[in-house]
Amino acid sequence: MTRKNVPLHVGFIPDGNRRWALNHGLRKEDGYGFGIDPGLSLYEICREQGIAEASIYCFTQDNTKRPDAQKCAFTDASVSFAFEIARRGAALLVVGDETSAQFPEVLKTFRIRQGSGMKVNLLINYGWEWDLAGLKNGGLRSSDVSRLDLIVRWGGGRRLSGFLPAQSVYADFYIRDEFWPDFEPRHFDEALSWFKRQDRTFGG
Repeated sequence: MTRKNVPLHVGFIPDGNRRWALNHGLRKEDGYGFGIDPGLSLYEICREQGIAEASIYCFTQDNTKRPDAQKCAFTDASVSFAFEIARRGAALLVVGDETSAQFPEVLKTFRIRQGSGMKVNLLINYGWEWDLAGLKNGGLRSSDVSRLDLIVRWGGGRRLSGFLPAQSVYADFYIRDEFWPDFEPRHFDEALSWFKRQDRTFGG
């Protein structure tokens, strides 16, 4: 794939962790831990493909209304993933409401981007209303995140679920029906091939 056909910024919505767990005879909260290794694999694939920036939905402010066991599980998985990709050289930014008790204290340093490698934005305790409310003070709270070219969602959902609404205005949206823990590299390969065939005239 030529450079011009590679999206500069890809967003990922890794959905279906709880449904995957139930299908495997596990508790709902057990599914989140099984999403870490697929995320690391996807990160490495993005680096190999020359993707300049990736944004990943970890958990939202709405997700924190779930039972405590699930909140602990997805928070722990998010923290583990964040520190591992930082260790692997990602230029990591965590986007989310750090003033809330639901935001992991250990990730507050990443509210300012750290590192100089491929840009990775993790949406942690993120809410679209929280993000857009920054406009009252002159700018989005996700202002360091660039416009998205492509969004890939696992789990079959056909909605953005509040994912970076301002940056998603002209993003192409590719859906996988597989649950996130069942990620395979071909899923992203097929997303990139699909993206290559899209008419990206931005309304012109």
